[in-house]
Amino acid sequence: MSGFPFLSVLTVAPAVGGAVVALLPKDKPELVKRVALAWSVAVLGFAVAMWIGFKAGGPRMQFRESYPWIPTWGVRFTFAADGIALVMLALIALLVPLVILASWHDADGGPGGKIRRSVPLYFALMLFLESTMIGVFAAADVFLFYVFFEVMLVPMYFLIGSYGGQRRQYAAVKFFLYSLAGGLFMLAAVVGLWVVGGHTFDWQTLLKADFSSGTERWLFLGFFLAFAIKAPFFPFHTWLPDAGGAAPAGAAALLVGVMDKVGTFGILRYCLPLFPNASKYFAPLGLVLALVGIIYAALLAIGQNDLKRLVSYTSIAHFGFIGIGIFAFTSQAGTGAVLYMLNHGLATGLLFLVVGMLVARRGSSLIGDFGGAGKYLPGLAGVFFFAGMASLALPGTSPFVSEFLVLVGTFTVNKAVAVIATFGIILAAGYVLWMIQRTTQGTPNPALEQVEGMRRPLSLREAVVVTPLIALILLLGFYPKPVLDVINPAVKATLSDVGKSDPAPIAVTVTKEAGK
Repeated sequence: MSGFPFLSVLTVAPAVGGAVVALLPKDKPELVKRVALAWSVAVLGFAVAMWIGFKAGGPRMQFRESYPWIPTWGVRFTFAADGIALVMLALIALLVPLVILASWHDADGGPGGKIRRSVPLYFALMLFLESTMIGVFAAADVFLFYVFFEVMLVPMYFLIGSYGGQRRQYAAVKFFLYSLAGGLFMLAAVVGLWVVGGHTFDWQTLLKADFSSGTERWLFLGFFLAFAIKAPFFPFHTWLPDAGGAAPAGAAALLVGVMDKVGTFGILRYCLPLFPNASKYFAPLGLVLALVGIIYAALLAIGQNDLKRLVSYTSIAHFGFIGIGIFAFTSQAGTGAVLYMLNHGLATGLLFLVVGMLVARRGSSLIGDFGGAGKYLPGLAGVFFFAGMASLALPGTSPFVSEFLVLVGTFTVNKAVAVIATFGIILAAGYVLWMIQRTTQGTPNPALEQVEGMRRPLSLREAVVVTPLIALILLLGFYPKPVLDVINPAVKATLSDVGKSDPAPIAVTVTKEAGK
């Protein structure tokens, strides 16, 4: 199994599936959906097999493949995965079939309804997006990474612009321009890296390159700006609430649950190992941006009246915790940051999908249009409550483990940062509980009595969507060891590249007074 080309198959298979789905007849939407779902489930099967074949105590980069592409520039189709990439690939493979199932009627008029938009194109875009997301996490060639980094903007742009809600055109253009601007900074850094790095784009070869202090800092900034926009970190965050608010719920779940992780993954995979001295030099800046993002986004989330925009702002705050974990430079904090990337994808993905179910029933995403909705939809309200508790990192849910590791690992090296970040937890409880109270609790909104969708309980299809996510959130909340065993070696190798190690434990001497 170790010789099987998992990464190239995982990258290409969804794109082939997207082409097949796009060519299916438009007048057979059910066939289109079933083919797209079956294809994404097959990709999940390959991902599970790859997880089983990964050796937690083995080489840092596994499943390496390399094929010629542009010999003149030294560019190759090189794929490889460490533990950090592996958990993100698994997250993508899990979320896409669930999103497809949750988005069953996003492109048509519902059961028996009149088709409004191209169903084949919608689900083809989903599969194309899966292909590009897998490629960006699997790439072990800097130029190949850059290509996937840019190309994955295209399917998301059309998902938002063609299938989104109000202000979708504005949100799609803003998303594309912000990401494209970040990509231009990266392109300049990629070219500079090739020039001073020995005319190669191979990640493992570039690890051995030696740069002058000034050159390294400029290259770091080029990559970091692109990743900070993608994540997004404050103050590059303004595109996310617009994009998340306008996108269909399924596309928003992938946008916030997976695509944004490319930013934090890029910092871990490229900024820290390739530019270790610059990483240490700019670490205080990274910590400040992360802290401001936690507090600022939480305060803005409290004042939102749109469910999808509110969830988008909560994600900005969560990315602040991931940023702190990265730039604390301890194995506990770093492992917590990577685990947070996975758990945030599960919890926020679940929250966005449940919000989509609520919006589909009410016909509105405005919190003021709900109020007491739990009376009409007790099952869905219960899932919504669970997703909210997971989002605020309630003990017993998987995000709590990640947040705890980040804060503990940061406290050992920077107590002030850890203490300030802890206030973000208090604010998170405020905006999540306030959201739940205004949406499903309290006196029922009289207008809900007239809404036909509010009489529709949680369907079997919707239950199939939420059950795996709930189960994983609970399982990893109580037993995260299988994932931590995969993440830990990769995090420690990254810290070794930076030249950082965990602080020595403080020795405490206890003396006993005579006669006592």
